Amino acid sequence: MKRRQFVKTVSATGLGLAAARSPLLGLGSSPSEKVVVAVMGLNGRGTVLARVFAKTPNTDVAYVCDVDAQVLAKSVTAVGEAQGKPAKGIVDFRRALEDKAIDALVIAAPDHWHAPATILALSAGKHVYVEKPCGHDPREGELLVEAQRKAKRVVQMGTQRRSSPRAQEAVQAIREGAIGRPYLARSWYANRRRAIGRGKPAPVPAGLDYELWQGPAPRTPYRDNVIHYNWHWFRRWGTGEICNNGTHEIDVARWALGVDYPVRVTSVGGRYHFEDDWEFTDTQEAGFEFEGQRAIVWQGLSCNPFPTQNRSRGTIVHGTTGTVVLDQDGYTVYDLDNKVVKESIAPAVVDPLAPSGDDQLTALHVANFVEAIHTGVAVNQPIEEGAKSVLLCHLGNIAQWTGRALRIDSQSGRILGDEQAMGFWQREYAPGWAPVV
Repeated sequence: MKRRQFVKTVSATGLGLAAARSPLLGLGSSPSEKVVVAVMGLNGRGTVLARVFAKTPNTDVAYVCDVDAQVLAKSVTAVGEAQGKPAKGIVDFRRALEDKAIDALVIAAPDHWHAPATILALSAGKHVYVEKPCGHDPREGELLVEAQRKAKRVVQMGTQRRSSPRAQEAVQAIREGAIGRPYLARSWYANRRRAIGRGKPAPVPAGLDYELWQGPAPRTPYRDNVIHYNWHWFRRWGTGEICNNGTHEIDVARWALGVDYPVRVTSVGGRYHFEDDWEFTDTQEAGFEFEGQRAIVWQGLSCNPFPTQNRSRGTIVHGTTGTVVLDQDGYTVYDLDNKVVKESIAPAVVDPLAPSGDDQLTALHVANFVEAIHTGVAVNQPIEEGAKSVLLCHLGNIAQWTGRALRIDSQSGRILGDEQAMGFWQREYAPGWAPVV
């Protein structure tokens, strides 16, 4: 693709919603030809991102980084096939940050790494593409926004629906009055996850640097039911379904309603399906109330695949004159008589939000990030916006853990008058690993 065509294509995805130029142009390493990246965390989503970056015009994957030797070897091969030349495989991503040729770090490691790695990269003068959720707790979101403003580098969170032309078109239509005044968004996710059992102490597998895998998290002996995916369901490393898949859908809901911080948050649910080591809910309904008579409801069904609107995931936005149903494939607008007013749907070949999804939305989101570094065009999901959506997810968890409604400052997002709830605002770190901005 010629450069002029590339710029036009990426810029067009904004559809007026993110058209402003960023002040970041020229403040990075200003690569003359290619944005050179290192990718951290390669099991599943990270290798997908590495392949996408490898295929993106004006981009070069120089390093792939992972603490598991087997995963690392597979990714080196996959990236080499994608870009026609090998990337260097290393265990510790911090070695890549020392390389002045690296322009950006791409982070797809477990959740407890997202904010600390981003802050280290920004401190090293790198741009960052970080998967959702951007932080393990609310305080990390605050730190990321502060770090990005200080470093003046591009930070894009990996909620790729923000780069979907159909999603942008739907949100623009809502803002232009397609369903009157929007007031309620309902988001959901349904899956058939299995029990994770009761983990047992076990030797660290050969080829796994478990010490570095733990990184910022307080140390604990290795157990056999955590790595590589089940860490999502342990509070030491993960953030639960609401921050996992919920981030995507809640972000769309917040975007569509045009809201920032709530004033009240509630949650009901529990671990209903299995008795095992899973530490979050597998069934949850969280509510977020905003000023201006607007609300978001999130329903997470981790262990029951029953669909809503024949979809396993999505967001419905209700307004005074109609309703919009959005998912990763497109959107449908209904009037109050439930008649279809407009529909724009193109079913994806694969689920673009699945960890292994190698899809058009990811490609668009990555291309937007690369072009932001090259030209200063605004990223579609800047970290200050991404952090607001992730905060809702964290607040949903905190409301669940405390078992009561939370009152929230609509200007800062902080919890009011509840010392116990604010105790969940930030985490304990392993000695020497606390992020510093």
